[in-house]
Amino acid sequence: MSINFSEDPHRRYNLLTGEWVLVSPHRTKRPWQGKVEPIQNGKRPTYDPNCYLCPGNERAGGKRTHKYTSTYAFDNDFGALLPHTESSNYQNGLLQAKGEKGICRVICFSPDHSLTIPQMQLSDIEKIISLWQEEYQQLGSKAFIKHVQIFENKGAVMGCSNPHPHGQIWAQSSIPQEVAKKSIQLKKYWNDNKRSLLHDYVEQELDAEERIICHNEYFVALVPFWAVWPYEAMIIPRKHHQHINQIDSDEKIAYAKILKDLTQRFDKVFDTSFPYSSGIHQSPTDGKHYPEWHFHMTFYPPLLRSATVKKFMVGYEMFANPQRDITAEMAAEKLRALG
Repeated sequence: MSINFSEDPHRRYNLLTGEWVLVSPHRTKRPWQGKVEPIQNGKRPTYDPNCYLCPGNERAGGKRTHKYTSTYAFDNDFGALLPHTESSNYQNGLLQAKGEKGICRVICFSPDHSLTIPQMQLSDIEKIISLWQEEYQQLGSKAFIKHVQIFENKGAVMGCSNPHPHGQIWAQSSIPQEVAKKSIQLKKYWNDNKRSLLHDYVEQELDAEERIICHNEYFVALVPFWAVWPYEAMIIPRKHHQHINQIDSDEKIAYAKILKDLTQRFDKVFDTSFPYSSGIHQSPTDGKHYPEWHFHMTFYPPLLRSATVKKFMVGYEMFANPQRDITAEMAAEKLRALG
């Protein structure tokens, strides 16, 4: 007998990490009596004199933000990684540690304090992508940088302490474990098939259509079959590109369009400025050749039932493996209908 994805508890395999997620669709009927979050829909000014990311303002560390008029990047005053850390090793019996050096950057998307990506003009989103490309190239060219992680935390519910439109980049001297797990899976498929795993996955999803949110000539936005977060989504280039700097000018425009399209749909789900963590995974920058890598952008939004109810990763998820109630197909259908 086949699995009824909309009724039966089942596990789904994440082909990018080799891990599993438990799906429990029957639990969508259960009542909610847990914590609710405050709605974050207050209108913000275009300039906030107390915001350290607004042009010309003094930051917490005493430095002053430039009076920028477009996108802008600077070294994080309180970076989690530092460029002059000693690369020393510690070994004491079973205990190990290694010094880790790196560079943390802040990426201001716009001088306008009131905006989020779905509210920006396409030309301004293209500038964000151009800045991501520049930072990936410049940071990745440094001899001690092996990986460049571009990401954004949007919304207070995701721990973002400053609502000004911005993201971050952490570039470091080792390859982080999420990327390492994906490298293993991508390389195994490449060695067996001499094709990109994500290219073949996207083509299969386009044929099925069940988990597709939207797409254009160059990019596809979908809810991955193995999604953990309620409205988790991925943007994947249809061409096999190892990293963001391989896209041409037409693809950059298409990337901006699908990024705006997807995030606008997010905002419509519960009629709120949709919080999420997003990140771009692409080939490491350690000088090695990575033909198996296929860059992609993933979104992890926490909202579950409404603008005030979020999913918590606790209990079983902390001690066993991730679990979700709303299926990937349900989430994709809702996002697809909000175009």
